[in-house]
Amino acid sequence: MGRFVIVAYQPKPGQDQALRAAVTKHCEVLRAEDLITAREPYVMVGSDGTVVEVFEWRSPEAIEAAHGSPAVQALWAEFEACSTYTPLIEVPEAQQMFAEFDPL
Repeated sequence: MGRFVIVAYQPKPGQDQALRAAVTKHCEVLRAEDLITAREPYVMVGSDGTVVEVFEWRSPEAIEAAHGSPAVQALWAEFEACSTYTPLIEVPEAQQMFAEFDPL
């Protein structure tokens, strides 16, 4: 059974474009590794520049397999270089009853 994930990335100063490039590649890499479903991801940006991504892992085992994939590890290193993983509760829009974002 699939597992939906919502992840928020806060870009480091001056790294907005690098973050957008990493997000653009993210699901391509995960799909090539057969780790996510065919559902298209949702990618959006908050008022403070935080990028929020929603996608579906194929299974809990796929999540675990990602941790052993060199391709995924390389991409995650790109994310760490240009952003900080942020808890959803820290995204300003998450404080609203109906969180609204701009599409990315």
